[in-house]
Amino acid sequence: MDFELNETQAMVRETARAFSDRVLRPRAGEFERAERVPSEVLKEMAGLGLMGVNVPEALGGSEAGAVSYALAMKEIARGCAATAVTMAVTNMVSEVIAGFGTAAQRETYVPRLVGGEYEAGSFALSEPGAGSDPGAMRTTAVRRGGSWVINGDKQWITSGDRAGVFVVWARTGGPGTAGLSAFLVEGKTPGLRVGKREDKMGIRASSTVPLVFEDCEVPSSALLGVEGGGFKIAMMALDGGRVGIGAQALGIGEGALDDARRYATERQQFGKAIAEFQAVQWMLADSHAELDAARWLVMRAAWLKESKRPFSQEAAMAKLTASETAWRVCNRAVQVHGGYGYTREFAVERRMRDSRVTMIYEGTSEIQRLVIARGALRG
Repeated sequence: MDFELNETQAMVRETARAFSDRVLRPRAGEFERAERVPSEVLKEMAGLGLMGVNVPEALGGSEAGAVSYALAMKEIARGCAATAVTMAVTNMVSEVIAGFGTAAQRETYVPRLVGGEYEAGSFALSEPGAGSDPGAMRTTAVRRGGSWVINGDKQWITSGDRAGVFVVWARTGGPGTAGLSAFLVEGKTPGLRVGKREDKMGIRASSTVPLVFEDCEVPSSALLGVEGGGFKIAMMALDGGRVGIGAQALGIGEGALDDARRYATERQQFGKAIAEFQAVQWMLADSHAELDAARWLVMRAAWLKESKRPFSQEAAMAKLTASETAWRVCNRAVQVHGGYGYTREFAVERRMRDSRVTMIYEGTSEIQRLVIARGALRG
């Protein structure tokens, strides 16, 4: 692995960083209070190529690679974690369709996702009783003439109230994961109902909603990949998604460290900046070292994906380490701020709440440990 960024990677990182510093960081608190990332912000990101970083140019994407995507995600999350998760899921949906879709599916949906015609894409896998265990899925898709009819409930769907297209998993065969298939369902399709937004701890500017499918009829051409191949699609998407969420967590942590470092050099106590006290220096040092270690795990996983090598275990290690590091770093950043860190006047309070979910979505920390342990036991 080359530790130096190539020209494309550096350009993507700088583009994302400049946008994050100019638009997201100053307005992240505003987005949270409004509980929405403005449409024009997402549209501008699409114009910068950030909604299809690892998508082929022929479909409107940037085709800059998985490393560039991880770098961009990190920079966007430094400014606003909620914007980053919208970006993450839209990129994931675009990559899934580009990788598994028919020519017609790719040409119909991917340019709209990466170009900003659709505000977002959504990934509808989880259910009220099937989160970490997709084999327990109850949503069904049954053939009816030349169509599929979908019935069931989905839970925790990011951007479900503003998505142009969903990748939806449903049971088309027998029990377990072998009976699952994936479908492309357009937003506002009759029979698809969006439920009430979840009142979440963090990432509040990103909507999370349940979906209800009631005799939702889609054409036979909506099947993504082969019938019964849905679990394979989900696992491949989640592996890549874990790299993205690891990068998001890294960005949240880096933003918190930036805030803590800035505050520590400005805040005066006992006649000098608190950055001069060893207790504060050690908190900053631990955060800096841990983030650097997490950064290279994320970049290694992204590099392996880009190199088309196996990366499932490395993605799990990256997400586990980056998400748990982000939580510790945000906790320390609040401590550096003292009482002010516990108020919404300072960004570290929001960053701490935002960081918590990175240990849950795209596979909990416990699921990551299972994946890592299986690899370790195989030697």
